[in-house]
Amino acid sequence: MIVRTLQEAEKSERRVVSEGWESTRLLLKNDNMGFSFHITTIYENAELHLHYQNHLESVYCMSGEGEVETVADGKVYPIQPGTIYILDKNDKHILRAKAEMKMACVFNPPLHGREVHNAEGAYELEAEEVSDNK
Repeated sequence: MIVRTLQEAEKSERRVVSEGWESTRLLLKNDNMGFSFHITTIYENAELHLHYQNHLESVYCMSGEGEVETVADGKVYPIQPGTIYILDKNDKHILRAKAEMKMACVFNPPLHGREVHNAEGAYELEAEEVSDNK
């Protein structure tokens, strides 16, 4: 059994901060579950151009307000608490936060732990692993 708290993970190298967002990775590849689970904060007024070419992602909004736009067709979907969006086709998208958003995110395949977005807005398949496996 794996038991972790968000508060402990936020004080470890499981917390990754980048431009416009931060993510605390509670479950990672080395946990051997086949997916990773993160609590991600999108900062107010952030606009992130993303394209997860190597991963599928499900995102559930716990708090805040924003929108996600699919680049292929220009459709804009509002995000508020209780909204889930699923990037089931490696969708190129733009995520905008009107107010700071807290999101629960699941990635498949799982992340290693230290990933940040590359120039195309994707995570690489291979990355530095978080060393603690608590």
